[in-house]
Amino acid sequence: MDQPLVECVPNFSEGRDAARIRFITDAIEAVEGVRLLDVDAGRDTNRTVVTFVGSPQSVAEAAFRAIAAAKQVIDMRHHKGAHPRMGATDVCPFIPISGISMEQTAELARQVGERVGRELGIPVYLYEQAQPNPNRRNLSVIRAGEYEGFFEKIKQPEWKPDYGPDEFPAGSGATVIGARNFLVAFNVNLNTTSVRRANAVAFDVREAGRRIRNEAGEYVIQPGWLKSVKAIGWFIKEFGIAQVSMNLTDLSVTPVHVAFDACVRSAYERGLRVTGSELVGLIPLQAMREAGRYFLKKQRRSAGVSEKELIATAVRSMGLSELAPFEPEKKIIEYRLRDAASSPLAHLTVAAFTEELASESPAPGGGSVAALLGALAAALGTMVANLTAHKKDFEQHWEWYSDWAEKGQQLRQSLLQLVDEDTRAFHHVLNSMALPKGTPQETETRNRAIQDATRLAIEIPLQVMQQGSATLDLLEAMLERGNPNSVSDAGVGVLCARAAVEGAAMNVYINLPGLEDAAQRQAYAQQAKSLREQVSQRAGRLLERVEQLVAAPFTEG
Repeated sequence: MDQPLVECVPNFSEGRDAARIRFITDAIEAVEGVRLLDVDAGRDTNRTVVTFVGSPQSVAEAAFRAIAAAKQVIDMRHHKGAHPRMGATDVCPFIPISGISMEQTAELARQVGERVGRELGIPVYLYEQAQPNPNRRNLSVIRAGEYEGFFEKIKQPEWKPDYGPDEFPAGSGATVIGARNFLVAFNVNLNTTSVRRANAVAFDVREAGRRIRNEAGEYVIQPGWLKSVKAIGWFIKEFGIAQVSMNLTDLSVTPVHVAFDACVRSAYERGLRVTGSELVGLIPLQAMREAGRYFLKKQRRSAGVSEKELIATAVRSMGLSELAPFEPEKKIIEYRLRDAASSPLAHLTVAAFTEELASESPAPGGGSVAALLGALAAALGTMVANLTAHKKDFEQHWEWYSDWAEKGQQLRQSLLQLVDEDTRAFHHVLNSMALPKGTPQETETRNRAIQDATRLAIEIPLQVMQQGSATLDLLEAMLERGNPNSVSDAGVGVLCARAAVEGAAMNVYINLPGLEDAAQRQAYAQQAKSLREQVSQRAGRLLERVEQLVAAPFTEG
């Protein structure tokens, strides 16, 4: 499961004074758990677009502080610019990136809007997915009249703010806060210099379509092929080519690979060729994963490969490096945020991990090794699935093996995360025990922290047991229908899975005495006992099967 990640892209009505802009971005960067990705200041528009990402609550706090900072340094009574605007913080959208739903993101936007109205005295209008009233969801409709017209507009009953005062403050103006889908700017390259031909492809694929004459000679709209796509053709002098320039406004409706293939189809029908593509700005990791899976499956190949190979497949298939090298570390949002310190063990080499394990430090220890054994079990099962999918004798069932390989990759990733989570849980226990215990309040705080840390130190190995048990489903499927030459690989996977579950159980049991809640202690113990027994029995049966299969060639004749 991906960690919850939200992007925020507030637009501030200041694009000329670097000190004021810096004052706002400093407020954002002061919040722990937030990464500032981009600051795009426009002098003519007198507007700055800021992009930052992080955990939901961190992003919410950073957005509030930024709006408060903008109120301090921007006086709308003196603002002039080419872009429509209605406040110092003109618009503040929240965008779900991973591990969080749109509804949860919309609720986050509403919480920030309520706080801005209540604490800062700024009128707040909700828009897009955060706005329950469909007549007030469109940003351009809300902003109509702009700053100058809002002194009267806000008095109209139908334009009462969702939060904050009913009077329009001259200094700060009003703010629009909402939740929307991630927007991807994606350009497809054509083997032509003709803008007219590029536009023809754009009109085919975009939702708005094109204007045509019907049989009566009247102009009507012929819809395009793809929903949630805006597109236009243009010429790029720097590269001497025409492009179809697209905004993909909802990747859940039209993913990037679908938009690419639609352009390929349209271009081919018009005697053109797509030669590659270009991604402007950032893209979520999931979009690249999906593209990689899509193109592998078109080749009738297993999509249960590593994340690195999925991305490489997507880049090759869409020609994303034609105009400039596509660097995943710079173009994928999650990679821009990735910090090796957040998962230090999972990023170590095998030699470095064993060296760290052999040191005098008590962590990493058996709990992390148990999780790693589970990851190895999942990796072995996945390997067998991928190998079998590519064998000629099994290729008619390649999709079945591909599905198992994808499940195996998910298990592998989940268990790798638990390698570090187990060590972090151990340190949580140590840190809670180091808290002061002088006053009754300090003692209570310390005891509560110890109990919370102890529960975590029990729940993490329980997760390892659950995930380790799930790897047996994959391994059993591969023993029954996988490549016979890989029986020993699946057998080693079963041994790893059993050891992972047994080792994790030991970590559950050793932490149970520290839990004061007897009922919860009993529930944890029963859960561990049940999982351990199930895995022991099942692994035993599977290993007997491995012995039969491995011994068979040596007993014939």
